[in-house]
Amino acid sequence: MTQILVVDDDRAVARLVQRCFEGSAVDVLTAQRAAEVIPLIENHAVDVLLLDIMLPEISGLEIARQIRKIDSKLPIIFVTGRDDSETTIEAMKLGAYDYLVKPLDVGMVQELVERAIENRRLMHEPVVLTPQQEDENETGDLLVGRSPQMLAVYKEVGRVAAQNVNVLIRGESGSGKELIARAIYQHSNRNDQPFLAVNCAALSETLLESELFGHEKGAFTGADSRRIGKFEQCNGGTIFLDEVGDMSLTIQAKVLRLLQDQRFERLGGAETITTDVRIISATNRDLEEMIADGDFRLDLFHRLKSFEIAIPPLRDRDGDLEQLVQYFLKQFNKQLGKEITGLSAESLARLKSYDWPGNIRELQGVLRKSMLMATSTVLAPEWLPPEVFGEASPTRGTSSGNQDDAFDVFLGQLESRDSEDMYAESLEWMEHRLLSFVLDKTAGNQSKAAVLLGITRGSLRHKMRALGITVEQVVKGDE
Repeated sequence: MTQILVVDDDRAVARLVQRCFEGSAVDVLTAQRAAEVIPLIENHAVDVLLLDIMLPEISGLEIARQIRKIDSKLPIIFVTGRDDSETTIEAMKLGAYDYLVKPLDVGMVQELVERAIENRRLMHEPVVLTPQQEDENETGDLLVGRSPQMLAVYKEVGRVAAQNVNVLIRGESGSGKELIARAIYQHSNRNDQPFLAVNCAALSETLLESELFGHEKGAFTGADSRRIGKFEQCNGGTIFLDEVGDMSLTIQAKVLRLLQDQRFERLGGAETITTDVRIISATNRDLEEMIADGDFRLDLFHRLKSFEIAIPPLRDRDGDLEQLVQYFLKQFNKQLGKEITGLSAESLARLKSYDWPGNIRELQGVLRKSMLMATSTVLAPEWLPPEVFGEASPTRGTSSGNQDDAFDVFLGQLESRDSEDMYAESLEWMEHRLLSFVLDKTAGNQSKAAVLLGITRGSLRHKMRALGITVEQVVKGDE
C-alpha cells in the first residue's frame, strides 16, 4: 500500500487530500503538529510528504532539513498560501519535489502526488543486474536475461555507473532503457541524491524548456509565478532525459551550454544559475541521421554520449524470451490472483516467431491480456491476442455487437472457473478495452486521451502501467 503523509494545521487540507484518494491504493496519513512528523516518517513507509510551509511551531523548511537527514530521497511537496513567496523558492532549492498553492485543486493534487509516487519508485525500487537465477522473494525490478547480448549490457553498466560521465542509452521503444538508466543511477556515487526523469517527447517546446530550466513570472502565457526547473531542483543528482531526440534545436542549445559549464538561465530570466547534474539520456531515434538532416546538434551528441550503451531488441536476445515469459507469469499470477503454470508448446512457438516491435513492454501486455482471458492453468493459443498471429487487434474496427459478444464470453469464462471476484475482474477487462480504444483514436496522444476520458494525464499513465497497456500495442496498426 502506498502511503502519503499530509502535514498541515488546517484540517480542511487533510480532508481534501483524503477525498482525492478515496477508493485507491493510496493510504493518507495526517498530522497537524510539527512534532508528529519525524516519528511518522521513522515508523511508516511514507512515499510522499505534503508539508505546509507555515506551521505554528516551526517552519516547514526546517522540518524538511531534518527529514533530509533521515530520508534524502523522500519527495516533499510543499503547500503554501502565497504563490510568489520567496520562501517557496527556497523550498524548491532545498530539494522539494514541487509545491501546491492554496486553495488546493483536486486534479492538481492527484496528478502531482501520482508523479511524486512514481518518482519515489524510480529512486527506491532496485534494478537488479544479475545473470544468476532470480530470487522469487526479490523485490524491485529485475533485468531478466542471460543472453550474450544482455551480459554485455550488464558489464557496460558496471563499468560506467561509478564514473561521473554522461551516458547515452540507445534502443528500440520498450526495450528497457529506463531500467538501465535507473541501474546506472543506483550504482553511482550520486545514489543518495535525487533522480528525476523527464520525457522530452511528452511536452511542447515551451513546457519542456520550463520543466528543465524553470521560468520567471510572465515568461509565457500562463506563467503566473516563478518556477524552479529540474536542473536546478536536482543539483547534485541525476537527470534522465528520455526520448532526447525529440528536443527542439532551441532546447538542445541550452542543454549544450549546461553540459559545457553547468550554468543556465530560467526561461524569461537573466540570472545565471549554476548546478551540478549528471545526465543520462535515451532515445530510439537515429541521431546520426538527424544530425545529417540538421535536426540534432553534433556537439550536443558528443557531449551526451561520453559513454554509450546499446540495448538489443527482444528479437535479437538469444534465449531470453522463455526466461522473460516465466518471470512475467510469476509477477502477473500474484497481481491477478491466477495460477498459470506456463504456455503450451504451440503458444510458446507463436511467441518465438513473433517479431516483437514493442519489445519487453509489448510482451508484458500480451501476457497480461492473455492471462486475464485464460480459464486454464496453461496459456493455449486461443488466449493469445490476435496481433501475435499477424491479425488486427480486436479493438480496431470492431462493432459494438462484437464487443458485447466478447464481454459475454469473458463473463462466461469467469463463471466457468468459479471466480469470486467477478466485479473487479470485469471492471479491469472493460477499463483495458476503454483505454485501448481511446488511445487508438488519439493515435497514442496521452494528453488528448486523458481529456476524452476526463482524467489527468498522470492518472492515465498510472492506469496504463497497472493494466500493462503500451502505446505501441494500441496504435501499431496505423504505422
